[in-house]
Amino acid sequence: MNLMKKITLLGASLMLTLTTSVAQADLKVFATVPEWGSLAETLGGDKVKVFTATTGLQDPHRIQARPSLIARARSANLLIATGSGLEDGWLPVVQREANNPDILPNRPGYLATTQFVRMLEVPAVVDRTMGDVHAAGNPHIQTDPRNLLPIAKAISARMQQLDPDNTVYYQNLLSQFDQSWQANLQRWQKQAAPLRGVKVWYQHDGYPYMNAWLGLNQVGVLEPRPGVEPSSRQLAEILQRQQALQARMVVASSYMNDAPSKWLSEKANIPVVMLPFTVGGNEQAKSLTSLYDDTLQRLLAALK
Repeated sequence: MNLMKKITLLGASLMLTLTTSVAQADLKVFATVPEWGSLAETLGGDKVKVFTATTGLQDPHRIQARPSLIARARSANLLIATGSGLEDGWLPVVQREANNPDILPNRPGYLATTQFVRMLEVPAVVDRTMGDVHAAGNPHIQTDPRNLLPIAKAISARMQQLDPDNTVYYQNLLSQFDQSWQANLQRWQKQAAPLRGVKVWYQHDGYPYMNAWLGLNQVGVLEPRPGVEPSSRQLAEILQRQQALQARMVVASSYMNDAPSKWLSEKANIPVVMLPFTVGGNEQAKSLTSLYDDTLQRLLAALK
């Protein structure tokens, strides 16, 4: 083999080694829902590759453990879930079939975001007659943007633990997120002032954290039990209650069949507010910031 050919082969081998090294350096993140996928992309930048298992137009409770999800989980270094029962119908199957011990509970490659915030609506007793009630509390923590601050710190710390060579990079991105998010929270607080104390019906009990954030007064829920659509008789009873309560709006999420909300809206002459619920829930909510911008705009518009 002549010298030139050896040099060419050596260069090709070195390039292949470098390419493989870069590919292996990427932290592969499996996020169960869009809010954590978006947050992971923000905190990981170009050092992570994020796959999100669901979209903003899917009910996160009712997902199938498809082979494509299992394949993604098999190669993941970090699995970010909501936890507290939200994904219990499908995620354990994905984890088991993926045969990836690194992303199992109690391992560094598994992170449940509900561990880092104060849970609301924790029931004293849970039984089957109560519907889709979560024993650890209501898992829809993303409806309060204040919760993203401790969760961001936890995700960044886990990325640093799994990829220590890029610790400074992750720390810088966390600092940038924290500063911008604090500014957003101040801006949203001022914009939301007219919503404090406003009476609201909800189709599904998915917004206790938003109520805590904005000071909304939840007067009731259309579903008789979580995940169970109301009957005509039950809606008629709610309409009677509305005559005394005088709620200003009824709120549903974009992934739902909003027929019950539309019925109450028409009969009670109050607006339906269809909220995105998560990133990608509508055309306007394409990012974490625009998710809360759009949520506030829709709620405020309903007051006019």
